[in-house]
Amino acid sequence: MPIYEFHCDKCGRDSEILVRSSDWKGTKCPHCGSSKLDKKFSTFAAAGGSSDSGGACEMGGGGGGGCCGGHCHGH
Repeated sequence: MPIYEFHCDKCGRDSEILVRSSDWKGTKCPHCGSSKLDKKFSTFAAAGGSSDSGGACEMGGGGGGGCCGGHCHGH
């Protein structure tokens, strides 16, 4: 089950709640118990491969090439 972010219309607080994506309606606010929650748009971060793979993007002025998400480019 994914964690979703919600905003409570009653108490005005934001919460992260573990719920099924199709069954979130009726979820109670953990702060006040209200079921008047709005699901917020959430951003996420994806983890890449291992740190020794050498494929990480480098934001620097080294003058060398870099590979980002499988797209390699020289500088």
